[in-house]
Amino acid sequence: MPVREQKELPLLAAVALLTAAPAIAGDPVRLEEVSILGDPSLVHTIPGSAHLLDEEHLSRFEQSDIMRVLMAVPGVYIQEEDGAGLRPNIGIRGSGLDRSSRIALLEDGVLIAPAPYSAPAAYYFPSQRRMSNIEVLKGPASVRLGPRTTGGAMNMVSTWIPDQRAATAELLAGQDGFAEGHFWYGDATANVGWLLETVQQRSDGFKELDSGGDTGFDIRDYVAKLRFNNSTASNWHQGIELKLGYTDQVSDETYLGLTDADFDANPYRRYAASQLDQLRSTHNQYQATYFLRPREKAWSLELTVYDNDFTRNWFKLDSVDGIKIGSLLESPQDYSDQMAWVRGELDSPDDALVLRNNNRSYFSRGVQTSFETRIQTGGAAHQLQLGLRLHEDEVDRFQHDDAYAIRDAGLVLTSAGTPGSQSNRVSDSTVRAVFLEDRITAGAWEVTPGLRLEKIDMVRRDYSTADGKRLEGPSRVRENSVDVVIPGVGVSYSLDGGWLLLGGAHRGFNPPSPGSSASEEESSNFEFGARYRGDTIAAEAIAFYNDYDNLVGTCTASTGGSCTVGDQFDGGAAIVAGLESVVSYEFRPIESRDIRVPLRLAYTWTATAEFDSSFSSGFGPWGVVETGDGLPYVPKHQAQLSADLLAQRWRAGLNLSYIGETRSEAGQGDIPADELIDSHWVMDLAAGFSVNDRFELFGRIDNILDNNYVVARRPAGLRPGKPRTAVVGFRLGL
Repeated sequence: MPVREQKELPLLAAVALLTAAPAIAGDPVRLEEVSILGDPSLVHTIPGSAHLLDEEHLSRFEQSDIMRVLMAVPGVYIQEEDGAGLRPNIGIRGSGLDRSSRIALLEDGVLIAPAPYSAPAAYYFPSQRRMSNIEVLKGPASVRLGPRTTGGAMNMVSTWIPDQRAATAELLAGQDGFAEGHFWYGDATANVGWLLETVQQRSDGFKELDSGGDTGFDIRDYVAKLRFNNSTASNWHQGIELKLGYTDQVSDETYLGLTDADFDANPYRRYAASQLDQLRSTHNQYQATYFLRPREKAWSLELTVYDNDFTRNWFKLDSVDGIKIGSLLESPQDYSDQMAWVRGELDSPDDALVLRNNNRSYFSRGVQTSFETRIQTGGAAHQLQLGLRLHEDEVDRFQHDDAYAIRDAGLVLTSAGTPGSQSNRVSDSTVRAVFLEDRITAGAWEVTPGLRLEKIDMVRRDYSTADGKRLEGPSRVRENSVDVVIPGVGVSYSLDGGWLLLGGAHRGFNPPSPGSSASEEESSNFEFGARYRGDTIAAEAIAFYNDYDNLVGTCTASTGGSCTVGDQFDGGAAIVAGLESVVSYEFRPIESRDIRVPLRLAYTWTATAEFDSSFSSGFGPWGVVETGDGLPYVPKHQAQLSADLLAQRWRAGLNLSYIGETRSEAGQGDIPADELIDSHWVMDLAAGFSVNDRFELFGRIDNILDNNYVVARRPAGLRPGKPRTAVVGFRLGL
């Protein structure tokens, strides 16, 4: 069992950093490949669905919860879990959202999931507070990123090395013992640039344990960047940038939710049986990027070597009296004694409660390169990009159970397990991928064909659960390989008056897991729409249609049900179609006072999300499926209205977010009460006041109306959204 550590927010020597001596800055040098959208001012010209949440947008609420941030992007579906966004569930265009495993997640252009091919479930997620931009690509524009092209890709761009000496110190404090510090300091000369950054967060948590104790988290995140380069005026401008990162997290989080009756009585209750549930993890990041940009040549080259290592052990309640916690909370009326133990109302026999050490280690490493050139052929301009990725990743599951009894509402260890006795296996993937994309511009037309080839070799090695030291070799080895060609094309046509028409088609693909008997997921995806950009108004509406040949479900601990973690299930044909739109408008009601009022509405309508075949599955969220059954966790309506009031020295902002009702299991017709996740509204407010150019006070209130709402019924019972929470802080800049 992990030792619970005391939580505290370290104090950093920010004052010393802010008073450091200045250096002579050179011309700005920034790596292009950390961004997947390119020039931010030209995002609206991309012939496909693309969204950029820039630094100005992210600073509106000083928000650390990525779930709340992504509500601003149409076509992106989210499911809250812990109320803090530590382990987000993100989907795009109905791709499925469990642990964000069905989209491509990147940080600075590099795949960042623990094992992006072998085990992509995002139990590690970068700290939102150290990101300068969030980029979302959907449709054919995501083909060049791979490997998961069904929904799309999200890239998080971390803090840039500044162009000259600069520093920022932010401190926040709020309810439930929340405290956050975000500090960075960097400098640049003509030939050297560097950055040091840290995010420190802690909270006691907003849930209430029957037995008392914390339900929060403690996170320490550190990043260092160092760049060496020659002069930007050199004929062969080149350099190298190094990035090192380290994150450790301790969160007192559980998979044990609540029964409907207990949720109605107190949605923030946590049962006594979850008092020892805790996730401990560490993440190490190593990255080196070489860039070459000849001054008088129309081409550039970037090459990145990366290595991400992640270890975690989520120690949490797995079963009670041999009954999985998901089954227990589905039918609490059938297990009155067991529920009394879980609530701490009645002492249990020895070994009645089993807690599993979900101990896993991951690595993800490789090299990727991108070559870009511009050529002219007749009346057409070509921007060609050729990329290569050589990659390998691995997940090592080495898990065991400890058995407990409940005594006076406390857990007492009665039997200790042997490491590796519950799961003892290693899965790995080796990948060779290449892509070619040509952005062709001819007059008002722009056509971007792209092609991606992936060769994936996978192996799963199962060891005997009695062979904890793996001395006997694997008891079973399963291998599978995939060779896939992923084409795509985007087309746009510019009209007079700021209008752009666009459309595209591409092949959707998700690879199977190592050793899986399921087929790879394939779909034919289409989009078409229009974009408008004027002086005070901008708008976009894009219809999408994803036609699955074979939808694949992957069993994880977070999906719930009684399936074996890692198993995959073929779901056959399915259709997901809808409309995503965003409209923004800015007006100045009081010109003389220089007050701006920007408004923005993002809306997603999912017209259909249903299976087009019938089958029986051991995958919990699906079960027995009939043609026409709706997909779980895909709301028909999702929207966010944001409004700001901006003056020279003060600002105020509002976010009003809505997620429509959804079902927790596949089905059709009226949603049964025990499968319903009801619709809900959440309103957040923020405000700030600049004392001077360097010092700002700010605050926010999340869920200001204090709505009680359900976010999920998985993996075991009802889970609540975060209650009303106030945070205040300040920012000091150099």
